[in-house]
Amino acid sequence: MTELKPVPHGLLQAFRAYESALMSDDIAALDALFADSPTTLRGDAAGLLVGHEQIAAFRGARGGAPKRRIVQTHVQVIDEDHALIVAVTELDRGGRGLQTQLWARDPVRIEYGGWQVTAAHVSVPAPAFDTRIWRVVGDPLVSSHTADGALSGETVAVKDLFAVAGFAVGAGSPAWLEQAPVATSHAAAVAALLDAGASVRGIARTEEFAYSLSGLNAHYGAPPNPRAPGRIPGGSSSGSATAVALGHASIGLGTDTGGSIRVPSAYQGLYGIRTSHGAVSREGLLPLAKAFDTVGWMTRSAFLLQAVGDVLLPEAPGSSTVSLDEIHLVPALVGLASEDVATAVSDALPEAKPLTWEPARLDEWRQAFVTGQAYQAWQAHGAWLETRLDTLGEAVRGRFEMARSVTREQAAEARAVLAQARTEILDVVGDRVLAYPSASSVAPTAAEAAAVRDDTMRLTCIAGIAGLPAVSVPVRTPTNLPAGLCLVAAPGRDRDLLALAQGFAG
Repeated sequence: MTELKPVPHGLLQAFRAYESALMSDDIAALDALFADSPTTLRGDAAGLLVGHEQIAAFRGARGGAPKRRIVQTHVQVIDEDHALIVAVTELDRGGRGLQTQLWARDPVRIEYGGWQVTAAHVSVPAPAFDTRIWRVVGDPLVSSHTADGALSGETVAVKDLFAVAGFAVGAGSPAWLEQAPVATSHAAAVAALLDAGASVRGIARTEEFAYSLSGLNAHYGAPPNPRAPGRIPGGSSSGSATAVALGHASIGLGTDTGGSIRVPSAYQGLYGIRTSHGAVSREGLLPLAKAFDTVGWMTRSAFLLQAVGDVLLPEAPGSSTVSLDEIHLVPALVGLASEDVATAVSDALPEAKPLTWEPARLDEWRQAFVTGQAYQAWQAHGAWLETRLDTLGEAVRGRFEMARSVTREQAAEARAVLAQARTEILDVVGDRVLAYPSASSVAPTAAEAAAVRDDTMRLTCIAGIAGLPAVSVPVRTPTNLPAGLCLVAAPGRDRDLLALAQGFAG
């Protein structure tokens, strides 16, 4: 042990108490050993947690830290009430890490000699690849088809619904993957990106059959959310989104049926587009609900989002110019979001024209969308799942069990409601660009995910019902968490929305 000054009384005892509590996952002791302050810090490669409340929530949800032992401890004393401890750790699974903690003593406190951690940084060996994010990854997995294309140098995380030649489509389900045939050709969207010079970095995780918005795959775990540590990544294009947010890939290729591009984009602070229904070929894509499935992608910049659109989208029939002052904010839809998200969306468009539209039957539309999607999902996968529902995680299994129970009559009733809704939505949108939140909240914790699903679906179903293109633009809430501003327009105006998104790039 290296000691630059005499170690203050009780410091090492508190440090050992912390280590013991960490290894036994004693949440109460760990909370007591971290300063109960909004300025307390805890950081690692996944991001920075600010405040005792955030740190406690993260600790309570993670299920314990990796087992390890301390092999070196170095104390740098600042004064009799403050010290820095740097410890070298050795993990049971192999490899070494570092733990750096700033300790402070409160003379009024009795517990642990008054010592508490006010800031901590943890590093552990990175996995060869994170199986929560990737099913398979390479360097690259599939090389680009040209060295001088529009997307040369870009890398793609392909959602595990698209065919990649030489690999099976896994659909987030080990049981499905076990029997899936190896693809002999690329999906059309994958081939187009390769032809434009991009390479495939890997095949990214999705939730089972893309039937979720959370990103919580029951078999492989949830990809981390680096922009909001301790919160869910958003699904079902969760693996592709996290890969982009972490910088593992520059383009996240995914799908959006009920919000699976827009929600992870909002939760992780990315740009994302759900394209007009049918605008991008779905050849080689495993379906969920064909009447609503669309191809989409996510990037860290508006420029790259548009560059991918130049490759994948059909040529526009003419050149139109759009500007930010043509956007109409929809207060009734903004009001469906939490206060912090509503504030972030409104603040991003201070000069936007308000549009008085209050869809009185929105909840009925959402339910009809859910019913129609479920009926189609069972038509697509019911024959295989009939005797295999027990292979699914609890949440997705519940949705497919509901889907199995939808009758033709109920599906027909839902289609009638959706047809009326589509007419109203298209009439309201017209030549306008509408703006409202991409999701109803910031990324929730895993425990909160189910509670916000219906609220978010009320917002995301609008584009799905009418086949509209929708671009999610990242905004920040007053508490500095990522959220999404959704821009929608009439079918076929995808390129206009991509151009508009450039105006928010800062």
